[in-house]
Amino acid sequence: MAAADPRRVRNTCILAHVDHGKTTLADHLVASCGDGLLHPRLAGRLRFMDYLDEEQRRAITMKSAAVLLRYGDGPSAHRVNLIDSPGHIDFCSEVSSAARLSDSALILVDAVEGVHIQTHAALRQAFLERLRPCLVLNKLDRLVTELHLTPAEAYTRLHRILADVNSIYSALRSHSYFSVLASLEDQPSSSSSASQDDLPDDADDDEEDAFQPQKGNVVFACALDGWGFRIHHFAELYATKLGASASALLRGFWGPRYLEKKVDKKGKKNFMIVGKKAVEGTDREPMFVEFILKPLWKLYEGVLGQDGEIVQKVISNFKLNIPQRELQNKDPKLVLQSVMSRWLPLADAVMAMVVECTPDPVVAQGARVARLMPKRELATEDAAGCAEVVLEAERVRRCVETCDAAADSPVVVYVSKMFAVPCKMLPPKGAHGELLTHQDASESEECFMAFARVFSGVLRAGQKIFVLSALYDPLKGDAVQKHVQEIELQYLYEMLGQGLRPVTSVSAGNVVAIQGLGQHILKSATLSSTKNCWPFSSMMFQVSPMLRVAIEPANPTDLGALIKGIKLLNRADPFVEYTVSHRGEHILAAAGEVHLERCKKDLEERFAKVKLVVSDPLVSFKETVEGEGAALLEGLKAPHAFVERTTPNGRCTVRVQVLRLPNALTKVLQESDQLLGQIMEGKNRNVMLNPQISQDDCDSVAMLRQRMVSAIDSELEAISEQVDKEKLQKYRKTWLGYLKRIWSLGPWQVGPNFLLLPDVESSDGVLTMEDGRQGILVRGRADFSERLGFVSGSDAEANHTPDSSKSSADTPESLHLESVALRNSILSGFQFATNAGPLCDEPMWGLAFIIEPYIFADNSDAAHQSDQYNIFSGQVITAVKEGCRAAVLQNNPRLVEGMYFCELTTPTQQLGSTYAVLSKRRAKILKEEMQEGTSVFTVHAYLPVAESIGFSNQLRTLTSGAASALLVLSHWDAIQEDPFFIPKSQEEIEEFGDGASIGPNLAKKLMNSVRRRKGLHVEEKVVEHGTKQRTLSKKA
Repeated sequence: MAAADPRRVRNTCILAHVDHGKTTLADHLVASCGDGLLHPRLAGRLRFMDYLDEEQRRAITMKSAAVLLRYGDGPSAHRVNLIDSPGHIDFCSEVSSAARLSDSALILVDAVEGVHIQTHAALRQAFLERLRPCLVLNKLDRLVTELHLTPAEAYTRLHRILADVNSIYSALRSHSYFSVLASLEDQPSSSSSASQDDLPDDADDDEEDAFQPQKGNVVFACALDGWGFRIHHFAELYATKLGASASALLRGFWGPRYLEKKVDKKGKKNFMIVGKKAVEGTDREPMFVEFILKPLWKLYEGVLGQDGEIVQKVISNFKLNIPQRELQNKDPKLVLQSVMSRWLPLADAVMAMVVECTPDPVVAQGARVARLMPKRELATEDAAGCAEVVLEAERVRRCVETCDAAADSPVVVYVSKMFAVPCKMLPPKGAHGELLTHQDASESEECFMAFARVFSGVLRAGQKIFVLSALYDPLKGDAVQKHVQEIELQYLYEMLGQGLRPVTSVSAGNVVAIQGLGQHILKSATLSSTKNCWPFSSMMFQVSPMLRVAIEPANPTDLGALIKGIKLLNRADPFVEYTVSHRGEHILAAAGEVHLERCKKDLEERFAKVKLVVSDPLVSFKETVEGEGAALLEGLKAPHAFVERTTPNGRCTVRVQVLRLPNALTKVLQESDQLLGQIMEGKNRNVMLNPQISQDDCDSVAMLRQRMVSAIDSELEAISEQVDKEKLQKYRKTWLGYLKRIWSLGPWQVGPNFLLLPDVESSDGVLTMEDGRQGILVRGRADFSERLGFVSGSDAEANHTPDSSKSSADTPESLHLESVALRNSILSGFQFATNAGPLCDEPMWGLAFIIEPYIFADNSDAAHQSDQYNIFSGQVITAVKEGCRAAVLQNNPRLVEGMYFCELTTPTQQLGSTYAVLSKRRAKILKEEMQEGTSVFTVHAYLPVAESIGFSNQLRTLTSGAASALLVLSHWDAIQEDPFFIPKSQEEIEEFGDGASIGPNLAKKLMNSVRRRKGLHVEEKVVEHGTKQRTLSKKA
């Protein structure tokens, strides 16, 4: 295997919406090219790649699984590493793991359901990882058997789906994907009704389309019956029959192309392909309908109508070899499957597309290296001090870029996830028949394998190699020793679904399972034969773990086993998060209910093997202040007064004012958290652009700066009709001024909250107290604004340098020095405040704090001052934190809850029950539409995360299992109710009285539930509406 030519290797993954046929397609590919792994009769029914019991029971894929296929014979044969991935949103981390090891992606779309939310996610994942996508339009049989569409109607539907997929991918390439996703609920889905006349007249102008049947990267298929084709097949077929050019027919078999038959003077028939405008007559059909769909429809209708003549005609014309017992089957569907799968084999069409239309590892890694190993722009002094290290690191990067498979090339491997295999499933013998000694088998029943790909060199069993974490930096030497380990590999395996085949070596460009890394890698890592190698960039996940629960063993004596099992689960699942709260609770975070159930089952049956008690989900909230839309401008027009807090020793007074950030600006900050982390860590500002923003190697900081300004403009434009232009310009100038005064972000320096410097022009930097003491302003520096380029270094320094006015000149120099030393305390207080708000200790969201800290001279002796200095810095932190929290309470605080974008599919009969479930859970309906030709409705809605617990089960119960839903985290939305509402105005008093008779509102109810869970004080009456007990006694 070490000598395998990487140019004859293909690595591809299957991505699609849930239940669009990924695993069924994989079955047919394995049955055809898997060297006997699966019998063709079981293809489509066995679900070979879903080898877990839970996957078979639920009929959904939960884990990515790889299988090695071979296509072709002899020296021209190709090795295809196929990775099947889940379609459910709860297992999106498995999709990321599969995409990282692939060079191309097969995007499946159901011809009936069309483009769904996870189709968007699949295309986006392929784009972010720079995979070459190919399209499979699956379930064409449903257009005939279920929808009963005519060939012309089916062509219109297929054309519309293809246009939708191309539109999404085109938006990704033009850097406008996020705006398309934001307007997803406002646009009709691909299954909406459309007529033939709705198709664009200039459909032939498709040079920019990523998916074109003429290119061969689109397969029309029915995976369940095992048939599929590219239009190349029919072009070659009709070229022989009509005597026309196959290439000309290929260009005409898609789009508004028509075949004109003309007879010349000699009586010879001539064929001409013309466009829609040149066609004679109005009842003509496109060539795709006339020459491809009509024969298929005729065959389907004939076989299902038990017309034996048409079956025999197809068998004789195409010389098909079908056993007589299959043709005599009484079930016409099985007869149809036998005929179609032999006439148009699905595996041949898909594998030919993979080999011809997707890049080999040599080409693919050259295009992907900028994403996998971003080029580092090092400072001159760093490069000069470690010249040899830099040169070797660049050599390693070039080997990855060229997929160098030479034996003496440096070995570079990326592990995208760890997966657990029962020790009893491990092969007992090696590649040459020798006995294998599995060390893990004696320690536990589970053995952890690394799901990996070799990007350079030749990896050998027993080889010593370095494990590099994502934080490793070869230039820092001994300072990062904790991020590098040297270990010896045990065994290497080719993955065959659930099975493993031992090999002695694996060359660059191939996917491999590695044994012996279970104790050294938590989730993902880079392996290298040299320390002088940059680690691969981190993978990107579609969502973050939102569902958190506290778990504990039913028997307290099993706590040790539970902790050990959780650590194993944390290694086996790339997406689960495990933490221990300050109260000692073991918190498990999962993507959703299905993912959580899977984790719980793994703990109870595989890793911990103890009975668990799981708490109710711990839903995350955020805290903000009132002010959206026009109210946002009112807050700027009449800002609230400063809140003051003074340290206990009286030496520092902190004045805090809070403002609400525009929602669009807050969203930009949330989406760019990874890039903000790079900026705040002080890394190079011209590093690779965050793929969430763009894929070009342009200035990512400039792009983020532009997005922040555009967010403010869009927010002002949304309320332009309510405010005159002069005020809008004034407010815009104010916000742009704020962007030039950003000291830091919070929490954790990457959150959606600003710490703003006070306005230098409006403050002289001196505060005079009632007792006559004068304090000077602790001046910060607009560090973040400078890093983003809103201000230059000199302008940022202007806010940092002490004022040279006469008032500040009278203060001692020691006080200025002390004020400089307190800057970190102010930053720490801001970070603490934004990490735990005043309502229920949840992070703050979308706020800007203007903090003016003043320090006063100490009248005590110098010795006492030095003794108390450390305590004084802690007092400043507390004062800043309490000042920020008090400012939020003073400005009408609001609770913010996460919102899911919910996509439901339900039949017409159950539409009422579906709406009943949504209304009970505070869902906001966006739209509903009926899928063309069916009685199925698609409903889009926003559902609060707090109300999503048990939503799927209740929906299935009330609709008798007919409705299904998919939830994707969409955005955060502020609850408009005041958690501290008390009737004050005359109207409120008339409606609610003194407030004693009304129960807690929604915001207060949610706030109290979080406070009660965290052990915080909850203001509630133990006895409400108590009445005097009347003792009844019978007098004698």
